[in-house]
Amino acid sequence: MQEHTVKAFDEDITRLRGLIAEMGGLAEAAIQEAMDALIQGDDDLAKKVVKGDKKIDALESEVDKLAVRIIALRAPMADDLREVIAALKIAGVVERIGDYSKNIAKASKEIGPNRKKFEPLTLLPAMAEVAGEMVHDVLTAYAARDAELAREVIATDEKVDAFYNSIFRNLVSHMVENPSTISSAAQLLFVARNLERIGDHATNVAEMVHFAATGNYPPDGDA
Repeated sequence: MQEHTVKAFDEDITRLRGLIAEMGGLAEAAIQEAMDALIQGDDDLAKKVVKGDKKIDALESEVDKLAVRIIALRAPMADDLREVIAALKIAGVVERIGDYSKNIAKASKEIGPNRKKFEPLTLLPAMAEVAGEMVHDVLTAYAARDAELAREVIATDEKVDAFYNSIFRNLVSHMVENPSTISSAAQLLFVARNLERIGDHATNVAEMVHFAATGNYPPDGDA
């Protein structure tokens, strides 16, 4: 009986990890597709990103239900309970990353045909690449219970912040010199802000992964 219970618990945990991985893969792809839509002015791709966010939402709901079921039926203790709670929190954060990608896709449709005139637009893909790599790496860290990789993700957030500060200054200067483009420039600033938030959320996941793997949160300033 005990062996059956342990096997059932292991299967539930494996399913939980699989759902998180699927959510993360979709969120990571949404970042890239949202940026492609922005750069190319592809409204159809933007609509695809917006529509695809519903799948991420549905997976989060599935994670919530499974986690509650595990806690109610399996009564996990110590490390096992820590993993279930971490998965619950991580699913919520990944769902937010999907929301930010959706926001970027929506902003793409508001920028208009003059997007190629914006020099800051050349910085956004590089910023998005770093943010996307953070999401990819933190999910790898989650799957491998790799606390060291989680700390590396946390350190990388400084690069995303530096991109945001540079883009912010560039866009403000552009708006001052080209008042007629303020509306479109504001949308690009909104995009940069969403990418910055993706980096912050990847950092939050990394902290949870570190906790799930070690029982401790990484100290402030840990790299």
